[in-house]
Amino acid sequence: MTKRVAVLATNGYEKSELNSPKEAMEKEGFQVDIVSLEKGKIKGWSDANWSGEIDVNYTLSEVTARDYNALLIPGGVINPDKLRTDDKALQFVRDFFRQKKPVAAICHAAWVLISANVVDGRKMTSYPSIKDDLINASAHWEDTEVVVDQGLVTSRSPKDLDAFNAKIVEEIKEGKHEMQGV
Repeated sequence: MTKRVAVLATNGYEKSELNSPKEAMEKEGFQVDIVSLEKGKIKGWSDANWSGEIDVNYTLSEVTARDYNALLIPGGVINPDKLRTDDKALQFVRDFFRQKKPVAAICHAAWVLISANVVDGRKMTSYPSIKDDLINASAHWEDTEVVVDQGLVTSRSPKDLDAFNAKIVEEIKEGKHEMQGV
């Protein structure tokens, strides 16, 4: 049975933080769907400029966490800032935790996890500028290229993508994690 992964993204996603993990997961034979707030295409961000587009496969109103084996949230500043104010996006994220499925977030994507109230007591990393946000949300922040805590995979930035991608694939292959939850 093919593993399905939802990539939760909207305009302003960090291009490398979506494309690189997506390619790594597809190389493993996983089906990777772009799930967003609206239909159509979303614009990427790279080196302080808009950079390319990607097709949205489904909107949040068309799918649920039950449809997937795992969730990836790419960073950038714009993407997570928009997602963390959307109630459907936050519910989608919480449902992956409730269902004990792997969740991966890189860079500023931890903002979405903070707003979904799923970081309390978790070991995590992120882009250094949101370290205090995570600590204030009761996460245990580490300055490491990748941190794994019971199916939750986090990384700091695009420079950590190789380690991040490897851990995402590993966690998805392992499946549900009984200690993952809210």
